[in-house]
Amino acid sequence: MTTPIKLHRHPLSGHSHRVELFLNLAGIRHELVEIDLAAGEHKSPAFLALNLFGQVPVIQDEDVTLADSNAILTYLAERYAPDWYGEDALARAEIQRFLSIAAGPIAYGPAAARLVNVFGAQIEAKRPVEIAHWVFERLDKHMKYRDWLVGDTPSIADIAIYSYTAHAPEGDVSLNGYPYLRALLERVEGLPGFKPMQASAVGLAAA
Repeated sequence: MTTPIKLHRHPLSGHSHRVELFLNLAGIRHELVEIDLAAGEHKSPAFLALNLFGQVPVIQDEDVTLADSNAILTYLAERYAPDWYGEDALARAEIQRFLSIAAGPIAYGPAAARLVNVFGAQIEAKRPVEIAHWVFERLDKHMKYRDWLVGDTPSIADIAIYSYTAHAPEGDVSLNGYPYLRALLERVEGLPGFKPMQASAVGLAAA
């Protein structure tokens, strides 16, 4: 890599944060490009040329332009930090399982609940909160006798799960009942190079 990777992101986007967090943890050179969601910059022709779906994050790595946070994590790990992507086919399949959970119940649960409070999304919040507790109960059980989601070392699975789980209280989803899941968040936060996601006004008020 001769030039830093450009990460087009919004500071309150958990999808953006998981990519930014991994770039920092893996020591991959990068620069941040702020996308003003409130002003609709993600729907501008210039941004849509990078991602037709009009969503952050997007990375530019020399001649590679790639959207979708989980796809980006997979690309970055395989190209620049293979230790984060499992040592064999089974480990990578297990990592993919948790990437799917991040794109499924994490997105439709704590991430969606947070959208209501942080971004004023006009959606009914009860169901996302229910989904959040459903998935957190299962992740907590999974973590009871483990340090990391997959194997004995951190992987992109932990990074994919982290951001919206850690910020679930901003969507009125308490983490108090999930001690093993909270322990995982603390392990991620203790990794060298960890960078927290910016707290929203909701998060600051709750602190």
